[in-house]
This record gives sequence, structure tokens and C-alpha cells, in this order.
Amino acid sequence: MKSIREPENKEPEKPATKKKPTNEKQPPQETESNNKSKKKCGIGKFVVLRQKSMNASCSSYASSESSSPLSRASSSSSSWSSGRTAVRRNAVMVRKKQCGGGGGENEVLVGDNSTDDFQLQIKKRCVWVTPTTDPSYATFHDEEWGVPVHDDKKLFELLSLSGALAELTWPLILNKRHIFREVFLDFDPIDVSKLNEKRIAVPGSPASSLLSELKLRSIIENARQICKVTDEFGSFDKYIWNFVNHKPIISQFRYSRQVPVKTPKAELISKDLVKRGFRSVSPTVIYSFMQVAGVTNDHLINCFRFQECTTKGEARVKDDYLEAKTKVKELEDPIDVGLSRAVDD
Repeated sequence: MKSIREPENKEPEKPATKKKPTNEKQPPQETESNNKSKKKCGIGKFVVLRQKSMNASCSSYASSESSSPLSRASSSSSSWSSGRTAVRRNAVMVRKKQCGGGGGENEVLVGDNSTDDFQLQIKKRCVWVTPTTDPSYATFHDEEWGVPVHDDKKLFELLSLSGALAELTWPLILNKRHIFREVFLDFDPIDVSKLNEKRIAVPGSPASSLLSELKLRSIIENARQICKVTDEFGSFDKYIWNFVNHKPIISQFRYSRQVPVKTPKAELISKDLVKRGFRSVSPTVIYSFMQVAGVTNDHLINCFRFQECTTKGEARVKDDYLEAKTKVKELEDPIDVGLSRAVDD
């Protein structure tokens, strides 16, 4: 039995001696694991540093935010009214920055700080009025273009400026508008009809810097024809608005590509004007005149001026109706009085 047990005791001793080289190879594995642990420790340090920096930035942002007018206005209960006005002003400033300084591509920013129910309204313009548009033309769009006009001097001016579109653009015309009014005597048809065509078209004169000689002569000739129309119809206003039954045409265009260059109504007016001796009154010129004089409302339906010009036209129609009704009554009253007297006699 002892002889059998001895080899059994010896056999485990041999692998113990053989394991020595394996123990010698283990240090490199330990170094790799150590390196990995070291790398992990490095990443951990980086994460900690990043978190610290973010916490610092957040704390600085919080401190700056707490010092802003908006937070002060919301936190202070004692100065509630002043805080409310501060919020309103900041809202206006933020909205202006977002819209590009008082209007986007074709928008107008309107804010009212006078009431407690503060609201910001963005009013859209027609697409052809952009941020790069000349300010005079933008003002012209917002205040004049499409408004129904019933004054003979104003109608003559707009007809003359529409004819000038063949050589100039609206921004250039509007920038020289004061020169136009000075040369053509505030567009009084009677005064302009008396001007000398040769003198006004002399090279170097203020008029010569505006338009060509042909266009200048056409404006003077149109003034003479307007005087004749006034004698026949009572006013140039009645003559023009008679073509549309004294009611503006509401186009209701949604897109700018739908706006025409001329219409059958413009061609009809153009033909009648040519027969009467007017010059530079092509259908395209007449349609531009109809647009600017409010004979047709070509503001796009999403433009804030569309409804305003529509209501002005409707108000004018109501006023004309009431005026005509009162005139009829005034004419009927003397007849009734005369008949009653005749019956009494």
C-alpha cells in the first residue's frame, strides 16, 4: 500500500514545479489589466473634470439668468407692474431680432404696450415687398397703394406716375416724387395744361432729369384732355370710376403669380382714353394706375392691407349711396311742395 501511495504523492509535486514558468508569464497580463484600469481611471478623471466645468458653466448661466430683467420681473412681487412692462419690452425686442429688425421677409411687426392684454401681431405684406425693398416703396405699399382715390389731382398724379413706369421703377419714381410735383405744379390739370411743352423739355431743366421729352409732353397733353373730361362728366373721378360702377374690383389673389399685367377692363379704359386724345395710356399703364388708385384691390389676401383697403372701398360706396339718396330727396321735396300748392289753388 505504501508503494502505491508514494507515486500518488509525487505526481502533484511535478505540476507544481511546472507551474513556475506560468507564474512568470502572468506579470504581463497583470500589467495589461493595470493599464486598462489606469485608462479607466483617466476617463473617470476626464468625466469628473467635464462635469465640474459643466456645473460651473451652469452655475454662471443661472447667476446671469437670475440677474436678467425677465427673472427679476417675475420674481419681484412688489414691482409687478414694472416687471410686466419689462417683459413686454423684452418680448418686443426678441421678436424684432427673430424677424430681422422689424419685419421678416414680408412682415410688419406691431406691438401695443398700452393695454394689459399685450399681444404681438405680425402683419404680412405682399410678397414683392421684401426686407431689401426701398423704404419709400414699403411706405407707399402700406399707406397709398390700393387705397381708393377720388380726387382729380391725385388721380392725375397717379396716372402720370404710372406712365413713367415705362422708363423708371416705383422706388425711383417715389424718390423723385417731390421733383415731379414741383415741375408739374402739384398735378393740377388746369395749371399743367397751360405749360409750354418746349420750355419744360429744355435740356438741363429739372423736368429733363425725370423723363424723356416724349413722356413729358404726354403728361401735359393728358392734363388738357382731363380738363375736357371734367367739362363733360363733371370730374375725372366720375369718368374713371364709372367703368367699374363706382365700386372697387376685389381680386382676392393668393399668390403673386396670379396678379395679371393687364385685364379686359384695363384694355377697355385704355381704348377710350386713346380715343379722347390721351397719350402713354397702354393697357399695362392703365392697369398699374387702377392698382395704385384703388380701382382694383390687388393686395394679396394674406397681406394686412387687403382688408383695410376693402373696408375703405366699402365705406366709400356707402357714403356715395347716402349722398345720392339725400340728393334725390332734395329734388323730390320742391316738387311735392309745388304739387301741394297747385292742389290748394
